[in-house]
Amino acid sequence: MSMTPRPRGRFRRRVLPLVLGVGMLASACLVAGCGDAERAGTAEAPLRVGYQRFGGLSLVKARAAAPGVTWSLFESGPALTEAFKADAIDIGQVGEAPPIFAAAAKIPFKIIGTSAEIPEGEAVLVKEGSGISTFADLKGRTVALNKGSNVHWLLVRLLAANNMTLDDIKVKYLKPAEGRPAFDAGQVDAWIIWDPYFALAEQPGVKVLVNATGLAGNREYLLVSPDALKNKPEQIRSFLRTYREVTDWGIANPADRARILAPELKIPEDVTTRALARSARPLAPVTPAIGDELQAIADGFTTLELIPTSIDMRARVDGQFAEVLG
Repeated sequence: MSMTPRPRGRFRRRVLPLVLGVGMLASACLVAGCGDAERAGTAEAPLRVGYQRFGGLSLVKARAAAPGVTWSLFESGPALTEAFKADAIDIGQVGEAPPIFAAAAKIPFKIIGTSAEIPEGEAVLVKEGSGISTFADLKGRTVALNKGSNVHWLLVRLLAANNMTLDDIKVKYLKPAEGRPAFDAGQVDAWIIWDPYFALAEQPGVKVLVNATGLAGNREYLLVSPDALKNKPEQIRSFLRTYREVTDWGIANPADRARILAPELKIPEDVTTRALARSARPLAPVTPAIGDELQAIADGFTTLELIPTSIDMRARVDGQFAEVLG
């Protein structure tokens, strides 16, 4: 009878440390992100895709053409590149300026694909009754745009083309969701914006002062994290094949494309149709010439001290998927 408590005591002395050890290991795994480490090193881990509304990736998502990937929506390119810094996405699509600002911020990524030029897809908007007929008329006036996005480079090119500097205008950095109400309310004199926000703003009383034709290519760029490039190359390759097939299908079937995309974009079908007619372009591989193009943009931002130091954009270009996109 007196032996009954003793086995219980021995059991508790032996088992309790084991239970505590397992619990501590589980807690440590949660803190250290053991699941993330396992995910990053396995082919079964989903490809994490960052996209913006209206970009070519939106059509892939709307058609559910890439099962097994996870999607994250971003309002603008600069917000998307921050997700690379946080290791929240593997691949994403942005305009031509966000990679420059991201590289200047030492965010890790490679550029693996691009698109044909889309100069008609971004523009400077003004009010019909404003008396503004040329970009030079904006001297001393307030111009709104999203900092670090594709339209930032368009502003730089417009200033140079009109023998103006940043000191000649008042720049107000506003995200698209902030820029539209500020423009509508007359709080800014001009708004530099891209599709589909551009198409949505084309209302009676609004005119296009100038678009990027002859000034900026306004290409789309596909960025990928170095870890994904190392651990998920075949998933990336497969996704790029799907992306190209869906993009080519959309260009060949514009009416179906608009019908499918309008609900995804949450904008009217007629607006979607108008925006896509000028802004949907085929994909293209990255080449040394694309690296030169990006380097020229980066050097322009450096000269204006919009980024703090010179950066090597050519080194960010990786052409290993050229045969998929070519």
